[in-house]
Amino acid sequence: MFGLLFFILFTPGVSEFICTSSDLEMSYTVCGSTAHAFTFNLTPCSMVNKSVWKAALTWIPRSDIHFLKVVFHVWYDGAKALLWKELLCSGADDEYSVCGTLKGETLASAFDIKGSRIKFPKGNYSIIVQGFADDSENNMLICLNFTMIVKQDAF
Repeated sequence: MFGLLFFILFTPGVSEFICTSSDLEMSYTVCGSTAHAFTFNLTPCSMVNKSVWKAALTWIPRSDIHFLKVVFHVWYDGAKALLWKELLCSGADDEYSVCGTLKGETLASAFDIKGSRIKFPKGNYSIIVQGFADDSENNMLICLNFTMIVKQDAF
């Protein structure tokens, strides 16, 4: 029932199956035209009675990460549901381990995703996560397109 999400080489245009359970399915593709060395793990593969997911990410960036702005676009059953932007690295007093990673260096990070804040209703979600090396959002470092199917209401 509980799945382990994994992926080693992110191939553009090819959907990678992440996990499936009785209440959740997840997969993703890379948005751009270039493959990325990328690994993503998530446990458990469930939305039912889980307040925290354990996530781990490994990535080899193609440029130094001195500035990193992450943008999340979320659609629910085809309608835009959320646009969220977060500045992770600014080059000064950065608190995240990704900050300062050099081009070609392996970035490995583990973190919790606290799911208890959001109750996801049953339906299809499309989540595009973009990482930019500038505030103007012109220099994209990475782009991931996640598909999440919630099979039952969590309430």
